[in-house]
Amino acid sequence: MKIIETFSHLNGLEHMLVRKKLLWAEIESAVRLASDARQGTEPAGLSASDRPKRSAVQMRQRLKQLLRARGWHAGQVTHWVAEGGRPALPPRATSAAAQKREIERAGLTPVRKTVKFDFVKNRVAVNLPLRVTQAPLQDRFTKHQTFFVHDQIDVGIEILPMKALQHHMLSGPDCDEDDPRNLIRNRRGGPSVPLVVIGIAP
Repeated sequence: MKIIETFSHLNGLEHMLVRKKLLWAEIESAVRLASDARQGTEPAGLSASDRPKRSAVQMRQRLKQLLRARGWHAGQVTHWVAEGGRPALPPRATSAAAQKREIERAGLTPVRKTVKFDFVKNRVAVNLPLRVTQAPLQDRFTKHQTFFVHDQIDVGIEILPMKALQHHMLSGPDCDEDDPRNLIRNRRGGPSVPLVVIGIAP
C-alpha cells in the first residue's frame, strides 16, 4: 500500500515534516510494507479482479506489528470530570489524582474517564480505524483532542482507506474522502488539535 492523499489540519503535516521527520518516515514505511495483508494465499498469475480481497482486520494487525517493531506503543490518558459535566478545574493544569481531589473538594462527584490510543511515540498519536465498525468522526477526533489537552501529544494522525482500497477489502470503515470534507467544513474551529488524515490505497 501507499499514501495516496494527506490532509493537514492546523498544520499537523507541516509539524511532522519539520519536527518529526523520522516518525513520519516510520509511518510511511509501515504503510508501504503492510500491502501483504491479504486473506488467504494468492496464487500466481491472477488478474486484479480475481485476487483475494484484503481483510480489514488483517491489514490493521499488520500495521500494528510494523509500528510496534518501530517502537510505537499503545497509550492512554486517565482524567477525572465532575458528574453531570459541571466544570471544576482546567484538566491540563493538574495530574489525574489532583483533579479528583479538587472535584471532591468542590463538593462534586468525580467520574473517571480513560481514553486509549492505538499508538503513541514522541508526542505523536496514531489511530488505525481499519475495522468493520468504528466510532463516528467526531468521537475519533475527540480522542486526539483529549491527548492534546492533557499535554501528551503535539499531533494526531488518522490512517484511513481511500475509496480505491475499499474495492479491494472484505469490510472496513468509511473511506478517507469523507473526513477531510468534514474537517474543512469546521474550518479552524474544531477540533483544536493539529491533525493529519492519511488516505491509503494499493
